[in-house]
Amino acid sequence: MISKSLQNVVLVIEDDELMQDLIKSYLAHLGVEIVSAYNGEEGYHKYRHLLENGQRPAMVIIDIHMPLMDGIEATKRIIGVDPSANIIGFTAFYGTERTKQLKAAGAKKVIPRSIGFKVFRSMIKDTLLETGIAGPLLH
Repeated sequence: MISKSLQNVVLVIEDDELMQDLIKSYLAHLGVEIVSAYNGEEGYHKYRHLLENGQRPAMVIIDIHMPLMDGIEATKRIIGVDPSANIIGFTAFYGTERTKQLKAAGAKKVIPRSIGFKVFRSMIKDTLLETGIAGPLLH
């Protein structure tokens, strides 16, 4: 049986290595474990692997435009195996039709990259606190 307990794991699905590094550096101080995937297909498989091993990610941060499988399809598949998955889009294409499609696929919210990383970190921290995740540095 799969454990549905929340863990201090954040899965970041982003194809740009520099953006992955930036996201990791800004979230490192929140007391969460960051797991990385570099396309939607890899992200979906990592989510399933974590779930099957009792580590339901507290959050998924996902880009829209990626190779092999985009963020919209990956979101649909993750929601297919875990309807309560906490998926947050983080994209430069905020306000487009693709953003609407990501939300329709199951993303809880979409954050524009233009807000900057300090605001992004604050929004992620608030979202983690709302989900009941209390990493040692969140309070």
